[in-house]
Amino acid sequence: MHWPYPLGFAHRLGGALAPENTLAGLLLAHRLGVSGVECDVQLSADGKAVIIHDHQLERTTTGSGDVAAQPLATLQRLDAGRHHHLAFAGEGVPSLAELAARCRKLGMAVNLELKPAADAANMAQRCVAEIVSLWQGAVLLPLLSSFDVEALAAARQHAPQLPRALLLEKLDGHSVAQAQALDCRAIHVHYRALDEATVQALHQAGLAVMAWTVNQLDDMQRLRHWGVDMLCTDRPDRLDSSWLPGRHGT
Repeated sequence: MHWPYPLGFAHRLGGALAPENTLAGLLLAHRLGVSGVECDVQLSADGKAVIIHDHQLERTTTGSGDVAAQPLATLQRLDAGRHHHLAFAGEGVPSLAELAARCRKLGMAVNLELKPAADAANMAQRCVAEIVSLWQGAVLLPLLSSFDVEALAAARQHAPQLPRALLLEKLDGHSVAQAQALDCRAIHVHYRALDEATVQALHQAGLAVMAWTVNQLDDMQRLRHWGVDMLCTDRPDRLDSSWLPGRHGT
């Protein structure tokens, strides 16, 4: 099975090395030679896609309340850097448009996790419309993933050309059938739920495999030996050369 995405992905753009889901993290991952990044997408109150993990603002920004209650302009005025270190003070919450422009300029592959706060189908429809527009003509389209089956189904309906992955904490007897019913090309699963036989079985079912979130070298090496197709990590500085192929053009 041909799989066009890189092996190594920096979790939430920069992992533990920078403020999560910020352009500072993306640039750090790029400087480390990482060619793939993962991040989280939500909608602002005015229906614009923004890059942030939590549905509430308090943990990672100077704001408060729900992401979905604030317009994009307000979200972009928040400081999303100082919670990590004062050296990053002033780092903002990026819009999807800002992320797309930077990723395409740098030749970075991206895994976008759809994180609907409510009305998953509407959220996914709005997000994929932006994604299709922002990555028009790109050599490698973003890989969409979500724990939310309704969001993935809506993404399939409105932008079937965007590859999809089902996100799971663990696997059960229905996981492969569920992924196949959504026309997913991959399953993203917590690395502790995997073993070599499981990776092989998923491949035989025609699914690529991402292991998340893998931060220790011995775990990285074992998963690489088992043949996982992608690894998401908070420590992109620990990815060795076997996880860092050449970057993709726009």
